[in-house]
Formats: sequence, structure tokens, C-alpha cells
Amino acid sequence: MFDYLIVGAGLYGAVCARELTDAGKTVLVIDKRDHIAGNVYTEKVEGINVHKYGAHIFHTNSKQVWEFVQRFATFNRFTNSPVANYRGELYSLPFNIYTFNKMWGVVTPEEAAEKIAEQRKEITGEPKNLEEQAISLVGRDIYEKLIKGYTEKQWGRDCKDLPSFIIRRLPVRLTFDNNYFNALYQGIPVGGYTKMVENMLEGIEVRLKEDYLQKKEEYDRMAETVIYTGPIDAYFNYRFGPLEYRSVRFETEVLDIPSFQGNAAVNYTDRETPWTRIIEHKWFEFGKDENGNELPKTVISKEYSSEWKPGDEPYYPVNDERNTDLFLKYKEEADKEKNVVFGGRLGEYKYYDMDQVIGVAMEKARSLAGR
Repeated sequence: MFDYLIVGAGLYGAVCARELTDAGKTVLVIDKRDHIAGNVYTEKVEGINVHKYGAHIFHTNSKQVWEFVQRFATFNRFTNSPVANYRGELYSLPFNIYTFNKMWGVVTPEEAAEKIAEQRKEITGEPKNLEEQAISLVGRDIYEKLIKGYTEKQWGRDCKDLPSFIIRRLPVRLTFDNNYFNALYQGIPVGGYTKMVENMLEGIEVRLKEDYLQKKEEYDRMAETVIYTGPIDAYFNYRFGPLEYRSVRFETEVLDIPSFQGNAAVNYTDRETPWTRIIEHKWFEFGKDENGNELPKTVISKEYSSEWKPGDEPYYPVNDERNTDLFLKYKEEADKEKNVVFGGRLGEYKYYDMDQVIGVAMEKARSLAGR
């Protein structure tokens, strides 16, 4: 008999497992996949740590979270500086003086601010949709080239049909700073995320290819408390209907060249290019292996955003009014469950950055353990 059964070996599950074990509790972790680490899973291909479920760049302002992850991995100094490709024109992201210089030929912050202010005047009154919201923030030119196509591919809908709140704010920097994140701490774990999660789970029993919901009664008998990180609607057998997500499909290729695009992430912002971005995984670790050797090949992943259907991998919760109301019905049921904790992106139907999910898992596990 275990104190805790943790369903899911992703970040939420692994952090809870570590914290509870360190507090003297007995823990069993199960996962229906054939690997640990959930969506941060990385696998070695041609010496390159490939982010199997999309790019994950660790960033946080929390000293507590940063000190926690550093127990299990050494982080490199990777800085996320993506590039936008609009029909062969390359722009620096997030929007900064490099972007404005390429767009309009301006060279000073004052000139850039004047150009944006002039274009923003197009929208008067409260923005009614995403298109109007974006133009009211950064003007028509940037919207047309760097926002419209990318956003429509990501959401599968015209920007005029998307709510304005999706982009309440857009980072506009009147400096040359092209570090995407404002976080104090940032980097990629050397050796990949899988290794980091493996270190987190050291000394803890983990069983893979185990589907909790198919053997629920059997597993429930094995522990005092269940921490469930799977989809909350699946737990209740879709009693009120399925919650919706956006999904992502990846096409990954090994190329027999040392560099494909010279950057970890390039966003394709025109509507006609079918993929939203291309990730070149080797640049997360500066094109070198763990011994500092240059890698002769490269691995790229094209990302295609898609409507989710049951059976697809759920990525981004669609937190619109209908789905939020539906989630609240499931949450009401979840609150009635005895000795079951629902946590993580799927268990709480909530988009989390990695540092956020680690922070809430630490807090939950410590409160469970009475620490």
C-alpha cells in the first residue's frame, strides 16, 4: 500500500513525487505513455536532444523554482530570440528596434514610436475583435506581416472572428533587446529534459504503459490518495461532453547538413505557408553535444496547428466561455471526490508554463505532506 499514487510522469507528477518522497511518503508513479517527462520529453537523435512535443524553453522569475530545478540539471545560457519569416523577409522577435528598422527604415526609438502611434489611430473606440485589438496596439503594418497569418493558422479562424482578449498586450520594445522572455532565469537543461525528470524520479517506483482509467479500481486500492494529472473530463468518462483543445502536429526530419536555419525557432507568419514555425533543435544547445563537439547533422520539426479531436494529443485548452462553463461542471464533480487531487494542465484545464506547473506542484505536495 502506497501513501500516494501519482497518475502521470510529467512535470506536475514528477515534482509531487519528489517532494512527497522527500517528506517520507511512499509513492508510486504510473504513466500510460512508454516514457517519463510528459510533453517536455526529449530524445536523442544524431546526438541532438529533440523536443518531441514541441519546443520547451525554461524561464522563471521564481528563485524557489529555479533552485528546485537546478537540483536535477545544469542549465545552459540559451536565450530565446526567435525570427519571423514573412514570405522570405526576416524580422526580429519580439518587436524591437531591429523589427521596426526592417519594417519602416526607422533608426531611433522616437521614430519607431511615432510610426506606431500614427498607425494605431486607425482603430477608434473599443476593439471588437483580435484584428482591431492588434492594430490598436502595434498598427496595421506589423499586424498584416507578423501577426495575422500566424494567429489565423494557430487558431484555425480569421482574426476578425477571434476575441480581442487573446492578445490584450503585445511586447513592443523601443530597444534592441530581442530576448523573448523577461524572466530573470532562463536556459535549457544540459542533456535534455528527460534526464532532468529522470533525476527528479530517482529512487521512486515508476510504471510505464499503464492506463489508470482502464484499471482504476485496481489502482485506487493501491494508495491512500491519488494525484491525477490526466484530462479531467476523461476521469468522469466525458459525462458532460469533451473539453476542447488546440492540437499540434509535428513533421520531424534529420538533415545531412550542419545548419538549416541558424536559429532554434523561426515563425512563418504568412497565411499561405502551412506550418506555423520550424524548430531546429540543435541550437537549443548551441549546435554542440555534451562534450562540446560540433554536430555534423541537424534535426528540424515543422509545427502544424490543428483542431483537436478525441484521440489527438491535447495541447492548449480552449478557454472560451463554453469550455470554461463545461470545465466548472467537471470541477464541481472533482471537488466531491475523496482522496483524489486533480492537478496540472489537463487535470485543471489550464495552460501552464513549465515554471508555473512546477511551482503549483511544489506547493500542493508540501501542503499534502504538511510541510
